[in-house]
Amino acid sequence: MASRTTPLIRPGNVTGMMTVSAAVGAAAGLGAVLLIKSIEYIEAQVVRLDNGFPWALVLIPAALFTSWLLTQLFAPEAAGHGVPQVLAAITVAGGAIRWVVAPLKLVATAITIGAGGSAGREGPIAQIGAAIGSLAGRWLKMHEGAIISLVAAGAGAGIAATFNAPIAGMFFAMEVILGSFAVRHLHTVVIATVSGAVVSHTLIGEGLTFQLGSTHRMHHPAELLAYAALGLLAVGFALVFLWSLDFFEEQPAKLRSWRRPLVVSLAVAIPVAVFPQVAGTGQRFINEVLNGRVSEAWWLLVVLALIKPIATAATFGARGSGGIFMPSLFIGALVGTGFAQVLAPVWGFSVLEPAAFGLVGMAAVFAAVARAPLTSILIVFEITGDYGLVLPLMVATSIAVLLAPRLYPESAYTKPLTRMGIRLTRGGEIDLLDTVRVADAMTTEAMAVPVDTTLAQLQGILDRHRLHGVPVVDLEGKLVGVCTVSDILRAGGPSDQVTAGDAMTPNPVTVTPDTPASEAMERMAALGVGRIPVVATDDPTRVVGMFRREDAVGAYHQARGAQVRQAAEREHHRLRTKVGPHFFDFTVQEGSLAVGRQIREIPWPEGCLAVSLLRGDEALVASGDTVVQAGDRITCFGDEVMRERLLRRLRPREGEA
Repeated sequence: MASRTTPLIRPGNVTGMMTVSAAVGAAAGLGAVLLIKSIEYIEAQVVRLDNGFPWALVLIPAALFTSWLLTQLFAPEAAGHGVPQVLAAITVAGGAIRWVVAPLKLVATAITIGAGGSAGREGPIAQIGAAIGSLAGRWLKMHEGAIISLVAAGAGAGIAATFNAPIAGMFFAMEVILGSFAVRHLHTVVIATVSGAVVSHTLIGEGLTFQLGSTHRMHHPAELLAYAALGLLAVGFALVFLWSLDFFEEQPAKLRSWRRPLVVSLAVAIPVAVFPQVAGTGQRFINEVLNGRVSEAWWLLVVLALIKPIATAATFGARGSGGIFMPSLFIGALVGTGFAQVLAPVWGFSVLEPAAFGLVGMAAVFAAVARAPLTSILIVFEITGDYGLVLPLMVATSIAVLLAPRLYPESAYTKPLTRMGIRLTRGGEIDLLDTVRVADAMTTEAMAVPVDTTLAQLQGILDRHRLHGVPVVDLEGKLVGVCTVSDILRAGGPSDQVTAGDAMTPNPVTVTPDTPASEAMERMAALGVGRIPVVATDDPTRVVGMFRREDAVGAYHQARGAQVRQAAEREHHRLRTKVGPHFFDFTVQEGSLAVGRQIREIPWPEGCLAVSLLRGDEALVASGDTVVQAGDRITCFGDEVMRERLLRRLRPREGEA
């Protein structure tokens, strides 16, 4: 009988993982359907109140206050636009997301958007899907890598379901959530996104998000210049959105508790009362703009494109729940259409299609806001069914992605993480550490102290053992926090009156022995800490070691050494098959006459030249006074006859091997 901690889906069980992925995708698709129907129901009730009174001035503050209250009481991480919270869970918590986030996010988002709050529904459903994936992985007791795959798969499935766009959902999961196209995640994400889209299609229908009356294409090569200019313009409006998000996140922080949602909600309610087009997701208005069914002049479209980011940012500032995906598309559609209307009378090369510029503007603005060019291009393809603007889309989004980071380094998804003190570290040399587990590099002698240890005693322990921080455990030996030198200083210094339990940082981020060293380093870098507790896989409260900066360096050298040995093996195999004079290498065996001798003392065949020597992970130049040891791998230059003659001479003598 399996123990309580035995994974129900073992690593390497591809069939089991595919089954779980499909189930997570289907559940995320069902969550998307519930969210869409809930928003539509509340919007229908609001429409019934339309008797001339500006109900937005009452309903939006009430809805945002309700959303704030629900999230404040049960799950503060369910506020906002969802995706940053998913990234934070992956970066510092191994993909752990509380189950309560899913239903709470659904309710809070339905109330926020249904009552007229300016936001999209895609970020929330991504967080709902991620929470479902996290719950499935933890319930099945999977390792962290599998849980993270399911979290990304659930988020991608949510996007696929809400937009009926499985390919874009897959790219969103890989490009935005994981920041990597690693093969180990790909099959999980693909299956989940397809499953989510199938469920959504079955329950809602095949209709595209935006119904276009005709397809669009580029009529003249010179139009690429106009689309390039649109890319520049899109960056400007994206910056307005990003700056608005910053302003309404930072300035309202001066307001205490319940005053924040009530006061800031007026910055949403008043614009919505004057310009109802910016209420909710704005999807219907975008559809009308793209199909030429609006009578607004270009300047009014520009005004709406400026009001939408402010109203959306204020919705989040009031602690409402929604997403930034559809607002970005709203801004881009209006900017592109308005730009085409202004340019058309003076453009002499071809007939400009405002709807085509609207589509390209959608992709360009979202690319600048989210820094996700592939997702931006594919989402426009799939949600419109229009594939005739490949070149304009590539030009505009490329310009947007290249220019936006120079003017605003963070994306809308990563800036909230920076405020939380979390810095994403993706790609580069850290991938080398995927091959090393924390168990292979951690310090097993964890100097844990009880909560009642005084800071004076703790300072003495740190000084004697040359440590900068230690885990803190309760009277039952369970991990409750970490206390560092910085914590002692913040508490006023070493004291007999203050205990480690008073000064510690509670609920620390942890890793398990099976966690890849790369993930442990990512969490340390994200939190700006130099150590992280290692807990037992079957008991997250039992400390089994510490992973420190110096352990990370050791892990890197261990991974680098393995890489060097693998490269040497590949090179050795290649050289063995080469004809004529070439480099070859051999390992010196115990008992060989070369052991203990200098290079110059070894009887090399005529014309054979020793070049280098690999000892463990260290590469040495084969100089004349280098002393050879057993196990050294020597690289020489010569032909195959020399090689065979040398190996015979250096073969271990009988009885000494």
